[in-house]
Amino acid sequence: MERPHFIGIGGAGMSGIAKILTRRGALVAGSDSRDSETAAALRDLGALVHVGHDAAHLSEAASCVVVSSAIREDNPELSEATRRGIPVVHRSDALAALMTGRRTLAVAGTHGKTTTTSMLAVSLTALGLDPSYAIGGDLDAPGSNAEHGEGELFVAEADESDRSFHRYRPEVAIILNVELDHHANYASMDEIYDSFETFADRVVPGGTLVVNADQEGARKLTARLAGREGLRLVTYGEAEDATVRVLRVAPAGLTSTVTVLLDGPEHGREHGPEHGRELTFRVSVPGRHYAHNAVAALAAGVAAGVPAEELARALGDYTGVRRRLQPKGEAGGVQVVDSYAHHPTEMSADLEAIRGAAQGDGRVLVVFQPHLFSRTRELAHEMGGSLALADASLVLDIYPAREDPIPGVTSRLIIDAALAAGADARAEHDKAAVPDAVAGMARPGDLVLTMGAGDVTDLGPRILARLAER
Repeated sequence: MERPHFIGIGGAGMSGIAKILTRRGALVAGSDSRDSETAAALRDLGALVHVGHDAAHLSEAASCVVVSSAIREDNPELSEATRRGIPVVHRSDALAALMTGRRTLAVAGTHGKTTTTSMLAVSLTALGLDPSYAIGGDLDAPGSNAEHGEGELFVAEADESDRSFHRYRPEVAIILNVELDHHANYASMDEIYDSFETFADRVVPGGTLVVNADQEGARKLTARLAGREGLRLVTYGEAEDATVRVLRVAPAGLTSTVTVLLDGPEHGREHGPEHGRELTFRVSVPGRHYAHNAVAALAAGVAAGVPAEELARALGDYTGVRRRLQPKGEAGGVQVVDSYAHHPTEMSADLEAIRGAAQGDGRVLVVFQPHLFSRTRELAHEMGGSLALADASLVLDIYPAREDPIPGVTSRLIIDAALAAGADARAEHDKAAVPDAVAGMARPGDLVLTMGAGDVTDLGPRILARLAER
């Protein structure tokens, strides 16, 4: 990894690995389909970043080529690497190599990974533990998705979408939820359970697995893992049998306060009453969903040896990650917030969380961009049901990402499901027309939520500019 070449270096996962390698002294190069703030941040660190994909971008001195599952076999740089016999390394193997010699905390789950990983990274950094970390999103600036720290801890987001999280050997792992997603790679829930079970088996002997006690899929996985020799199971949530039990979540606008009961020797039972001790801390992001993510981070950090009270205070300093209910501004009395949510569970959680942030009788208006044809085919009904939580929605065309179109699969499937659920939803095929459409809908006190994992995020500033012109 002395002179790695990254194909798709601007991606969330790839750019983080490239950043850490650059910090460690590697001569990093790579390419991406378009220029970006992330590419500029990598250049500032000394990486050579090309725009566009061309075999000529691959240096004669390249020691290996790093790819993600999104890179197609006919990519010219990958074809050139194969022709020249240059080793091709999957992104997950590169990340696993970076973890060598560190105590790894890995965060997995169908959704919530980026937020929870960020919470751990920010809080451990605030405590002066100087962790290394690799996250699937930027904290507060382009390039802040990864860092090379001098401490012994390495915090990483563990991606289940292509089973790449099977490569890691964490000391502490979190499983936030287990649901059917990534339909191009998983045909059934049985395959999903098998995959997460394999990930759990990768926890080092004597290590800890932190699992959601409330979500059905996670509970079923916990039952499958019961009795595993050398694996300590810690559960969290509102369920009465949770090791770390959530007693209360008190929302306050875009923040909340959470109270947990720490139960069991590993959480300091010997210092409190016979039924454990209560701990209350602030979470500077809205909603029950994010409060539970913070509790998962707390449980994992405590399992790694961080004092609960110190970690709880540090978690209060976490103010969010880009695109996770990120306020974009206000114009004409209308707030604009951006959300990365693209799975129905995430969509519902963010819509429920944001409802209290609308002013007075203000409405929640959504601009939703579906992500992936395969996900839309399988989950259109559920997505439509989630949009029923909004007062009105504009639904854009599907963002294809790495996929080719599937006949008959369009955003119309989601709109029809939303209408059947009683929602006010309509199609908008022209993204350029969205600012005008929103300006015609929104009134003072409303909140506009741009939602999706694609480029819908680019619309926030344009919507604000149009609202300011009214």
